[in-house]
Amino acid sequence: MSFTEQWVAFLTLVTKEIRRFVRIWPQTLLPPAITMSLYFVIFGNLVGSRIGDMGGFDYMQYIVPGLIMMSVIQNSYGNVVSSFFSTKFQHSIEEMMVSPMPAHVILTGYMVGGIARGLMVGGIVTVLSLFFTHLTLQHAWITLSVVVMTAALFSLGGFINAVFARNFDDISIIPNFVLTPLTYLGGVFYSLELLPDFWRTVTLANPIVYMVNAFRYGILGVSDVNVYTSLGTIALFVLGFYILALWLLHRGTGIRA
Repeated sequence: MSFTEQWVAFLTLVTKEIRRFVRIWPQTLLPPAITMSLYFVIFGNLVGSRIGDMGGFDYMQYIVPGLIMMSVIQNSYGNVVSSFFSTKFQHSIEEMMVSPMPAHVILTGYMVGGIARGLMVGGIVTVLSLFFTHLTLQHAWITLSVVVMTAALFSLGGFINAVFARNFDDISIIPNFVLTPLTYLGGVFYSLELLPDFWRTVTLANPIVYMVNAFRYGILGVSDVNVYTSLGTIALFVLGFYILALWLLHRGTGIRA
């Protein structure tokens, strides 16, 4: 395929992915907005009023960046894992695999679709958070870089999960038993400075810690870890996941008999 043909194929796939989750917005965009609003009310207002300040900010301000990042992670992952597995389940992926469309176009198209949903939900949650607290954007390019790379990383993670999934139950295992614990232990609701030295060191093995703290630095200007270390860590994970996902797609893992 020529570059122009690849570009048209890419845009077609991205458009299909975006239309898919926008068309069913009561299932894809509304639930995370309601869930995060409950977090703001319960953890921000009710619990936060008893906790007081954290990291030099009131508790609501401190947790908002982490909650925005949580919504981006969950929705970018969920969009790709459900979409690609449904394509496998309906056997329509076979049409794409036998078409002239290169594997990297297929992978990137699904990834951008996941990024789009992650950013859209993140934007909705950000707007909702302004009804509960005041946010200031300290470092715009860091904020944008972190949120896009994080959405890309978990879109790729969702793709890899969908590749290996054999049934619909398999696509819920990773979100429930891996992503949720890592997210809650990723510094969303607390500063790592509150942890004993041993547990702080253990927590640094959690990649979500770097995403949450880099995003919090972009918005509030504070972080428990070096922001450039965070950016480098996220970029390496994105590159590694992209190479792995592309390799699996080339091999036809989970697709070809």
